[in-house]
Amino acid sequence: MLQELFTYLTEYFYVPLYLITWVIAVIRYRRYFDTPLKFFPMIIIYTFFTELLGVLIKYNNNFQFFSDGRYAWHNVIIYNIYQIVFFIFFFEVYRKVVQSQSLKKQIRYLSIVCVSAYVINAVVYNPLHRQMTYGHIIGSVMMIYILIIYFREKYVEETPYPLKFNLMFWLSSGLTIFYTFFPIISIIYLLKLNIGIQIYFRPILLTSIALMYGLIIIGLIIGKRKAFR
Repeated sequence: MLQELFTYLTEYFYVPLYLITWVIAVIRYRRYFDTPLKFFPMIIIYTFFTELLGVLIKYNNNFQFFSDGRYAWHNVIIYNIYQIVFFIFFFEVYRKVVQSQSLKKQIRYLSIVCVSAYVINAVVYNPLHRQMTYGHIIGSVMMIYILIIYFREKYVEETPYPLKFNLMFWLSSGLTIFYTFFPIISIIYLLKLNIGIQIYFRPILLTSIALMYGLIIIGLIIGKRKAFR
């Protein structure tokens, strides 16, 4: 039993990392409870349960969505739904955080385009059994664009508070790391390149996850309410 637990934690280290992030987010909640990130702990615990359920469906016969044995291990639908929710949540966060009214409108339009891309992807390819890769790629590119908008505003903004105390800065830095690599890996998946090439990208993806949540944890720990934005 202990050996199985050790193997699980080694291979899926990011699952307990999500839980750790959620615990810290709850402990530090009073520092951002009245900001656009007020629902952030919910998105983190949703991430945790999504990953946990995904692993259980893939490796435990007691957790299945489909009675057909050929599809018993299929779990992509929960990730497809999760990614849409994730994008919508953070698009809305940044729409509220940026100051320019024109940029707020841009982000609103991007949200509509992102959801439309997922709907079209779901119509063309069955989301129950296939990753909505086109939607992931489009949403990721939009996320990077929104992050660039945010950092550009922060660069010219005059504030008496150092960036190191700004939770949004740490969160945005983590998202930038992950979504720099995620669309590239998604394109490689889409192109169905040689498995020998694909295998090298899993460590990159996992490293980007670790870095993203590591930066988020730092932001949660040292972030100050007055420095938020």
